[in-house]
Amino acid sequence: MWHATYPFSGHFFLFRGKRGDYLKGLHWDGSGLCLFAKRLERSKFVWPPIVEGSTTLSPAQLALLIEAMDWRRTIAPPPPPRPMLV
Repeated sequence: MWHATYPFSGHFFLFRGKRGDYLKGLHWDGSGLCLFAKRLERSKFVWPPIVEGSTTLSPAQLALLIEAMDWRRTIAPPPPPRPMLV
């Protein structure tokens, strides 16, 4: 059975960029839409398999994805270098 979800349903919608280094998330918090965006400097997000154009993530998979961790290995990438004042 096909189940439609809408932005105002309380679900979190996540979109990836073509290169896999950028993601955007949309969530309705009851008073407005919240936009979350993250771009990686040197790596790509590791996504679970996408079937028929979409997928469902568990809370753990979402947390690992946002932290740019490979959910298949759960190893954190090295932290990016801190910006230096010139």
